[in-house]
Amino acid sequence: MVRQRMQQCLSCGKFSLKIACPFCGERAQAAAPLKWSPEDHRAGLRRKMKQVEDKQWTESLPTLPSLKTMQTLQEEE
Repeated sequence: MVRQRMQQCLSCGKFSLKIACPFCGERAQAAAPLKWSPEDHRAGLRRKMKQVEDKQWTESLPTLPSLKTMQTLQEEE
């Protein structure tokens, strides 16, 4: 059973309520992502799977250059 009713065909782009497109017979997928809930009961599990609480994960995030570096780059242009 599909968790979302509205489906969009991957080939022709038409919408329907069926997994197989009634127009061309190809496969269809959910037309929009599922809604996000602030009461997400699986958020803790996802954080554990991605090891978000680990210090190495925090260090692997990209950082912005300092404000002075950005100002000097802007002045050079």
